[in-house]
Amino acid sequence: EVQLVESGGGSVQAGGSLRLSCALNGYTYPMGWFRQAPGKEREGVATIDSDGTKMFADSVKGRFIISADNAKKFLYLQMNSLKPEDTAMYYCAAGGKWLSLDRSDFGYWGQGTQVTVSS
Repeated sequence: EVQLVESGGGSVQAGGSLRLSCALNGYTYPMGWFRQAPGKEREGVATIDSDGTKMFADSVKGRFIISADNAKKFLYLQMNSLKPEDTAMYYCAAGGKWLSLDRSDFGYWGQGTQVTVSS
């Protein structure tokens, strides 16, 4: 059974940084991070495949970094230069059909961790 547990969310001022972590149990690639703001659909932020290939949403390119530590079984999202529009619940996902930013391609989800960016 695949289990994903996110941590690292919190409140930060615009321009600040946060690192999200996802503890992986029984994970499968591709994996990634998605987010959902109130009243909006869940959207892909960054995903990574087993060969290290990555995909980023245009809105976070150059600011967010996705990485995985297979030995420690963690997935990370380093978020820099945060903006108020980055405020959302962030979800870890695994078991993707292929590398994509489409939430329908991923079968396993964590419970989410809240990120709030104030101006």
